Amino acid sequence: MFGRSRLRRSGRLRTVLMATLIVLAGPSLLIVVFRFVPPPVTPLMLIRVAQGYGLHHHWVAYDRIAPALADSVIASEDNWFCQENWGFDIRAMQTQIDAWQEGERPRGASTITMQTAKNLFLWPGRNPLRKLVEAWLTPQIAVLWPKRRVLEVYLNIVEFGPGIYGAEAASRAFFHKPASALSRREAALLAVVLPRPLAWSAAFPSPVLRERAAVIEERIPQIRPLLACAR
Repeated sequence: MFGRSRLRRSGRLRTVLMATLIVLAGPSLLIVVFRFVPPPVTPLMLIRVAQGYGLHHHWVAYDRIAPALADSVIASEDNWFCQENWGFDIRAMQTQIDAWQEGERPRGASTITMQTAKNLFLWPGRNPLRKLVEAWLTPQIAVLWPKRRVLEVYLNIVEFGPGIYGAEAASRAFFHKPASALSRREAALLAVVLPRPLAWSAAFPSPVLRERAAVIEERIPQIRPLLACAR
């Protein structure tokens, strides 16, 4: 009886270890695959479908997306993207730590690489477990993918509106043109809706969103030396 109990415990331990290995190694293997193959679907897409939203997504190569969109996203979301190591913005993280220590509410220091990891593998939300897994996946993407591939995947899977994913679907839905034909203002409008794509619309922007888009347009020439990896 004692021997059988030990065997059962040993079997459960092996099962737990195997499950842990799959959870840790599975996404890592997919990161290698997605370095070359377009991701067919993401968890967020499936969640939104279950919530009643449609699924509009059409992958296009990076050179079929107007350069203005990558410039706008970097200017809006992550100015130091091209200079970051391991996918993290240490400057922004230190700023947020200082703000927290001074009693202020941290605003977040998420980089484009971190957002790519989140959009590609994880679920929406800010719980500690999700952030921990995101921190595990981010440096793997940063090491295994060139910067242009990070941008290509991000711009093809990120949510731009209810049920609308990626630059091509967003461009056609909001501006009735391919992503390759986006103007600088249209690209800036797409970039500014990223924080709240279910609430904000690039097709019908509020005055505040228009003002933010104009700021992004003005910022791009100022950070032009920081955009080299997007070319």
